[in-house]
This record gives sequence, structure tokens and C-alpha cells, in this order.
Amino acid sequence: MKSVNPLNEFDEFVNIVKRLRKDCPWDRIQTHLSLRRCLLEETYEVLEAIDEGNMQELKKELGDILLQVVFHSNIAEENKDFTLSEVIRSETSKLIERHPHVFGDVQVKDSDEVKKNWERLKKKEGRISIIDGIPEELPALLKAYRIQEKASKVGFDWKDEKPVFDKIIEEINELRNNIDTGKPVKEIEDEFGDVLFSIVNYSRFLKINPEDALRRTIKKFRKRFQKIEKYAEENNKVLDEMTLEEMDEIWNKAKAEI
Repeated sequence: MKSVNPLNEFDEFVNIVKRLRKDCPWDRIQTHLSLRRCLLEETYEVLEAIDEGNMQELKKELGDILLQVVFHSNIAEENKDFTLSEVIRSETSKLIERHPHVFGDVQVKDSDEVKKNWERLKKKEGRISIIDGIPEELPALLKAYRIQEKASKVGFDWKDEKPVFDKIIEEINELRNNIDTGKPVKEIEDEFGDVLFSIVNYSRFLKINPEDALRRTIKKFRKRFQKIEKYAEENNKVLDEMTLEEMDEIWNKAKAEI
């Protein structure tokens, strides 16, 4: 197999993106803001490929992410904000500075200690709060997980999982009480949020990412529900005229398969 220098391929890729930016009417009018949706969609497509274990698709989607990085850097260079070289140089410096156990003489015993050092180093870089740096646009489950994770690194956490699970039960009881006593919707919503937050907290002790877990559950739900739709179509039934018992029977059969 012929050996290929990835640096040469990267240079060619950068030049192609610059050519598109110059000669393609669509590429020419894009801005950082107009590309936000593309970047978000490409990120989720990467996650989907990982979830499905599809390496060929992952290869393609990572290329699309690379396109976004180069595209945004080209726009920034045109605006004289920064260059692609500065992006790479900045990230290289950050990786070296935040891995003193690799590039320096700091000793660590495990990955948990690496994470704690990482947060301390970020704090030294000027962040006011240990929980700064979490994007506002992250999905709420993932944002809750990251905030809890960051607080945990400085000792604000339960020592074992039992009281964490007990907290879930406590929050569910408070939610039930608010519903039963006819509290305003805002208060019920607040308690509902507390239930979700406590479940996310418990997920950390199980070493489960709640965003990943929910995404897989949604995927299972979609496939199982589509079995009901297929049954209705094959048996000339109108879906919304089927009884819940009929649908539940098909659902349970699908559940055994999926």
C-alpha cells in the first residue's frame, strides 16, 4: 500500500476549501452564524455513527467536522480575526499545558486525577468558577451531567451511590406532593426538573452518560413504534383507530426483538 503523507493531504484539503470559498456562490456567502446549524448537525451525525458502530460512516462524518473547522478558520482569516495556523498552534499549546503528566514531571495515579488536574489548570487560565466553560447550548441532560462532574472534582459530591438514589426517591415524592396538592404549574415544573437532575446525578455513579442512554432509548422507541405502524399497514388498519391493547401487544413482541 502506498504511503501517504497526511500533511500533504491536509494542505490539499485546505486549498480546496479556500477555492470553494472563492468560486462557489453558496460557500462565498456563508458566515460563522449561518454555519452554526451545519456544525451542530455534523456533530450529531458523528455521534450517531459512533452509537451504531459504523466506522465507514464515522470516517465520512469526521471529514465533515474537519470541513467545518477549516471553513470557519478561513472566514476568520478573511476577517483578519485569526488564522488556521493560530487555531492549530493554540490547541497544541493547550494540550501540552494541560498534560503536565505527559509533557512535564507531574505524577498522576489514574484518569480521575488527570481530570482534577485539568480543571485546576483551566481555573488558572482565568475562569472565575469551576463550572464555567460549559456551553449554554448543550442539551440539558448533558449540561447537568457536566456541571455535576465539574463540582465533583473539587469534592462537592456524595461519597457513595445509596444517598444519591435516595435523593431520587425524595425528589419524586416532592413532585407527587406538588401534583396532589394542586400547586401551580411552575412549582411542579421545578420539582420535575429536580427529579431529572437527581437522576442525572445518579447516572454518574453508574458511569453512564445520561445523554447517550436517552438517545439509545429514543432509538429503541422509534424502532418499536415503527413495528406497530408496519403492522397497521400490513393489516389494513388505521393507526389511530387501533386500541391501546392492540398496540401494546405488538409493542411487547417488538420489545422482545429490539
